[in-house]
Amino acid sequence: MAGSDRRVEREALVGSLERNGIRDRAVLDAMAWVPRERFVPEDLAADAYVDRALPIGEGQTVSQPWVVARMTELLEARPDHRVLEVGTGSGYQAAVLARIVRDVVSVERHAPLAERASALLRELGLDNVRVVTGDASAGHAAAAPYDRIIVTAASPGIHGDLAAQLAPGGRIVAPVGTERMQELVVRHSDGREEHHGGVMFVPLLGRAGFRPNGGSERKGGAA
Repeated sequence: MAGSDRRVEREALVGSLERNGIRDRAVLDAMAWVPRERFVPEDLAADAYVDRALPIGEGQTVSQPWVVARMTELLEARPDHRVLEVGTGSGYQAAVLARIVRDVVSVERHAPLAERASALLRELGLDNVRVVTGDASAGHAAAAPYDRIIVTAASPGIHGDLAAQLAPGGRIVAPVGTERMQELVVRHSDGREEHHGGVMFVPLLGRAGFRPNGGSERKGGAA
């Protein structure tokens, strides 16, 4: 179970999230439970409840709590949902989702991150999360369809292969744009899109993401 030594800081974080526009009670309750200090390097644990992104190794970061909360709120996930997460990172977003939904499949390109996240999620008793190592950029078709899909790295677009894994009535939340600046996009299963302001994420790498040296690897198929 989550430790209680940082409970006061978590409660203060939740209060800050509420003051800054997060309204979904399930999201706030999940953020109040998940011990963010466990998902950052030990030498950064003192900064775990500062509302900013923190490095986690392999050139990746754990997103700032407000962005995690906002993306989760936009997902409009329910307890009976199956969710695909594109980009496990530290596992923090997966942990928040696991407190809300029935089942989470999370795919991570970097094996060391995937292994650490999987072990930590098990340690916290979040056994409804399955972490898969591989190219997450076009999703994980083997376990599709998903009621919701969340992309946690900057994407040049929502690839057709990813959109095809969404169940009818579902939605995808993703930061879409360039490697330097993106906008939060909600894509519905019928193709409708909503735009929810600017964000900055590390780039999504892979066949449906950006090239390691810059630019997009997408070839057709992008929806």
